[in-house]
Amino acid sequence: MRINRTLLSVSLVVVALVIQVSVLARLQLPGATPDLVLLVVLGLAFVYGPVSGALIGFGAGLLADLAPPADHAAGRYALVLCLIGYIAGMARPEKGQLKSAFTPMAFVVAAAIGSTLLYAGVGALVGDTAARHVGLGSLLFTAAVYDLLLAPFTVPLIMALARRTENDPVADSSAGGDVAAGWLATGTGLRIGSQRGGMRLRAARSRAARAGRIKGVKRL
Repeated sequence: MRINRTLLSVSLVVVALVIQVSVLARLQLPGATPDLVLLVVLGLAFVYGPVSGALIGFGAGLLADLAPPADHAAGRYALVLCLIGYIAGMARPEKGQLKSAFTPMAFVVAAAIGSTLLYAGVGALVGDTAARHVGLGSLLFTAAVYDLLLAPFTVPLIMALARRTENDPVADSSAGGDVAAGWLATGTGLRIGSQRGGMRLRAARSRAARAGRIKGVKRL
C-alpha cells in the first residue's frame, strides 16, 4: 500500500478502536457492541480494493485482539476482519464512489452478521463457547442493528477520506509510474502521451511554416 493509504488506515483504525473500547463498550447496550472497527475496514476496502482491504482488516483485527479488555486468543478477530476486508474490496463500487446507499448498507448488515458468525465459529474451534451462553441469535440481531444505525455516519466519511488519498498528487502511483506524470495526468485530465503528441504536431507545423516562408523568399 502507498504511504498515504497506510497513514490514513492506521489513524482511522486506531481512533475507531479507542472509541469502541472506551465509549461504545461502556454503554452497556443489550446484546452485541457496535463494531466501529468493522465499519472502518469496510469503508477503506470499498475504495482500496480486496488486497488492501484484507491487509487493513488483518491489522485492525490484530489490534482489537491485543487491546484490553480482550480475553480471547490473538489472531482470532484478525482472521475474521481479514476475510471481511477482502470480500468488501471485491464488491467495491466503480471508482470508489457510491451510486446508491442500498448496496453498502446491505453489505454492512451482511458483514455484521458474517463477522459475528465467523468469530463464533472460530471460537468454537478453539473451545470458546461464550456465544452460546449469551445467545447467538441475539448477538446477530443486535450486531446488525447497531452497525446499520452507525454506518451512515461513518462509512461515507471514511470513503471520502480514502478517495482523497487516491487523488493525492504526491502519492506514488500503484503501477510504479513517474510521480510528476501522474500529477499532470490527474491535474489536467489529459494523458501524457497526448501532451507529447500535441507538442510534436505543433513543432512539425512550425517547421512546415518556416519552410514555406523560405521557399517564398527564394522565388522572389
